[in-house]
Amino acid sequence: QVQLVESGGGLVQPGGSLRLSCAASGTFSNLYTMGWFRQAPGKEREFVAAINWSGGSTTYADSVKGRFTISRDNAKNTGYLQMNSLKPEDTAVYYCAARFGKIGSVFNTASSYTYWGQGTQVTVSS
Repeated sequence: QVQLVESGGGLVQPGGSLRLSCAASGTFSNLYTMGWFRQAPGKEREFVAAINWSGGSTTYADSVKGRFTISRDNAKNTGYLQMNSLKPEDTAVYYCAARFGKIGSVFNTASSYTYWGQGTQVTVSS
């Protein structure tokens, strides 16, 4: 069983930055695609970014493109989401997710992922 644990959320002012981490355990394989999603109050969960197993392929939602960067360190079995130029509309609970299979590809739908973390709150407010 794979466990994912997010960290790094918090309160930040508009224009600020945060880096989220997602630590994976329960697997000795790095052969999985990782994604980040977010859910704001009263809204559906939405895709943010995804990265394939090697880090050679990434994709982003249009709303975060140019501001967020997804990366991973397979030696540490950890993924990251660097968030810059944060806006109040980025406020949400952020979840990381992982899937095995078709690891060379990236996926932007929640149904494509098998394992999920518990989420970390990001609040952007002055």
